[in-house]
Amino acid sequence: MFKRILKIVMIVVAVLILAAIAIPYFFKNQIVARVKTELNKHLTAKVDFKDVDISLFRHFPKLSVALEELQIINMPPFDGDTLLAVKKIDVALNLMSVIKGGNMEIYNIALQQPRIHAIVNRDGAANWDITKPDTTTAASADTSQQQFSLNLQQYKIEDAYINYDDQQGNMQLIVDGLTHQGKGDFTQDQFTLQTTTLANALTFKYGLIPYLANTRTQLDADIQIDNTSNTYTFKNGKAVLNNLELALQGFFKLVNDSTYGMDMSFKAPSTQFKDLLSLVPAIYKQDFSKIKTEGTAAFDGFVKGTYAPAQMPAFGLNLAVKDGFFQYPDLPKPVKNIQLALKITNPDGVPDHTIVDMPSGHLEMDNTPLDMRLLIKTPVSDLYIDGAAKGKLDLSKVTQFVKLENGTQLTGLLDADMTAKGNMSAIEKQQYDRFYAAGVLQLSNMLYKSKDYPDGVKINNLLLHFNPKNVAVQQLNGQYLGTNFEAIGEVNNLLAYMFKNAPLDGKLSAKADEINLDKWMGTTTAAPEGNTAAKTDTAAAMPFAVPSNLDFSIQAAVNKVHYDKLDMANLSGTLLLKDETVTMQQLKANALQGSMEINGSYSTRNSKVNPDINVSYNVQNLDVQQTFTAFNTVQKLMPIAQFLSGKISSQLTLQGKLGKDMSPILTSLNGAGNLLLIEGFLKKFEPVDQLANQLNISQLKDISLRDIKNYFSFENGRVQVNPFTVKVNGLQMLIGGSHGFDQSLDYTLQLALPRSIMGSQGNTLINNLVTQAQSKGIPVNVSDSIHLQVLMAGNIMKPTLKTDLRETANRTVDNLKSQATELVKNKIDTVKNAVKDTLQQVKQQAANALKDEIKKQLTGDKDSAQTGQKPLQQAGKQAEQTLKNTFNNLLKKKNNTADTTKH
Repeated sequence: MFKRILKIVMIVVAVLILAAIAIPYFFKNQIVARVKTELNKHLTAKVDFKDVDISLFRHFPKLSVALEELQIINMPPFDGDTLLAVKKIDVALNLMSVIKGGNMEIYNIALQQPRIHAIVNRDGAANWDITKPDTTTAASADTSQQQFSLNLQQYKIEDAYINYDDQQGNMQLIVDGLTHQGKGDFTQDQFTLQTTTLANALTFKYGLIPYLANTRTQLDADIQIDNTSNTYTFKNGKAVLNNLELALQGFFKLVNDSTYGMDMSFKAPSTQFKDLLSLVPAIYKQDFSKIKTEGTAAFDGFVKGTYAPAQMPAFGLNLAVKDGFFQYPDLPKPVKNIQLALKITNPDGVPDHTIVDMPSGHLEMDNTPLDMRLLIKTPVSDLYIDGAAKGKLDLSKVTQFVKLENGTQLTGLLDADMTAKGNMSAIEKQQYDRFYAAGVLQLSNMLYKSKDYPDGVKINNLLLHFNPKNVAVQQLNGQYLGTNFEAIGEVNNLLAYMFKNAPLDGKLSAKADEINLDKWMGTTTAAPEGNTAAKTDTAAAMPFAVPSNLDFSIQAAVNKVHYDKLDMANLSGTLLLKDETVTMQQLKANALQGSMEINGSYSTRNSKVNPDINVSYNVQNLDVQQTFTAFNTVQKLMPIAQFLSGKISSQLTLQGKLGKDMSPILTSLNGAGNLLLIEGFLKKFEPVDQLANQLNISQLKDISLRDIKNYFSFENGRVQVNPFTVKVNGLQMLIGGSHGFDQSLDYTLQLALPRSIMGSQGNTLINNLVTQAQSKGIPVNVSDSIHLQVLMAGNIMKPTLKTDLRETANRTVDNLKSQATELVKNKIDTVKNAVKDTLQQVKQQAANALKDEIKKQLTGDKDSAQTGQKPLQQAGKQAEQTLKNTFNNLLKKKNNTADTTKH
């Protein structure tokens, strides 16, 4: 009996184990289909995932469903931007709810390595607004809402990266290395959610001011959730920013999808200056635990009211430092007598009612004081500013007070004394007498080196003069990456740029001796085999992103420029930086033994990964071989150039996109242009060599060319070449067709060949064609000039003649017959046109003679009488001679033609 019971138990266990292994695979297709259907049904974005992992063991007895490598990629106007990328989403479900096919009950959710890039563009559109409008009826909507039931007990986010970029509000929040988890019974209307949050680096920027920079952040909070009113109340919340601890309390309420109510406050319980000092990144990163400090500090603030698209809550922030002091134990000198009072207030949420008041700021380094004050009011309607800064600093002594990263070198003298007071409207209306601005900022003999700038940046002298109208750049010169540069100019709206996020408006006139763009752009040679580090760097490279907040004009002149395989001299032109676009105007240079002029634009407005280009150039007398070697694009557009030597001139317009390596994406290019081969020599060009071998014509192998012009256009990876004529060595060819960026050929060649230059192989071919024609009853008399057509395919290195001469016998005979018919027609037309033109000429001669005679009689000129002949008689003899010459020429051509046909 015992053995039988044991046997039954073992069988049951085995069945359960087999069921646990098999059941997930039975229902995998259902779950995958359901997930994809729901995503595609409700989202206006490209959604993809690598696989779905289904298991009964991971969260036994719950069913575990993991979505691996999920990506949500935006469509226009954020086309190509990745909104969300997640390594894995792991969900624990009620198994029976899946089997029954009704509500799917979800217990746990875990996200591994999510990457979120949330964007609000300048027009106010958000890239996370990807849900389709709900067009279903209320009944069907209720049904769909029951597809998933949230019996959530806990959730977790591991190693997340979040980038919130509000381009309209000029605000950015970056959270790196975020781990967050929460526990609570989401099935209840009211419950407490226990949360813990840790972020390795938190950065928050508003305008030009980085309020937090790579700040280590921790937040532990118990949140009371009321689902009936969508209210979330913080009690005994604690946040830690680097070393600064803050106590949080208040509530947050969700009114609707775009409106939130809040009443939150925070305060630093500690009054130690050291805790506040930890928010300075450069100080916190370098032996912060060993630093010696003195002084007290206070930090508190609040946010209260409603946040909506057209409304902000009231807010306030207070920051104070008294008698601050810090010194590293292994550095000789302290920074002392730090005094700071800052108060930011907004009583009602109206942005224009914000006031920033810093009545005093003071510190001393080596007994050298630095003082500043600032008052800002009405920042929206009419910015009012009253500020001043004054101080001197020997940059070489900074390392005596503050620890810099290893390898950092800093020298130079900074002297500043600046004052500004008044409303921005006075500057905008050019009422400079109502705005006071004065002072200078001078930087001399500055040298900065670091691991990011190992070659160093040197400023010999920078002199800025402040006045009510603008900031005059009276002097700027220095060296960078082997380039000596100098510039003068002006900045017209520095205050609006700093405080109102207006584009920085200005102009500079800059000169440089030589620029190596390979160094400036970080371009390096190809990595040796096995050098994975170099390959990684290349893969991680990104195109140069044009700054978004500029409206700047630069008049540039550079003696020498080197880029990749191109060297240019005497470069000059204008660069306009605006709307994340660099516009080139009349950019001229000498290069490749000729000259070039470029107009166009480079823009990262639509995409930071694939910049847009729109270029028009005019080049004159360039060396073909050097041009082919220097430009990858030329190698694709004009591959024949590698077999050609000589000089070319060309005009071209093109539009397209660049890749991450700043090279053109060939399939995106389209444009048109023309090319004039002034003088050249074609040698070892396989398509022509192969044709020369088939026709046994040696003159085709090495061709001397001159003054050949053709027109081309390109789109979708192919270059269309309009038919053009080549005359060389007694040969005449009409060439037209296309070739691909992949070097494929599709060309038609029409040739007129003298039989005298054809070898025995070619003449035998022609004789065979004549015999074939005569056998079909077609009388053909072959002249000294043979007309053939060749279809050329394959690729430029291995061409093929799709219709060789043996295959085109009948077609060639037909062509010869049509040529004979056309010849007769052309002769008749020639006679008609010749006689017609001759009669017209005789008529004109008579009219001119009569006109001259009338003129001479009226003026009393007797020369005509002295010749012994009347003008009309002279005209008649001229007409007789003209007609005679015309008919003699026609007869002569006829005789010559008859002689030719005898051969």
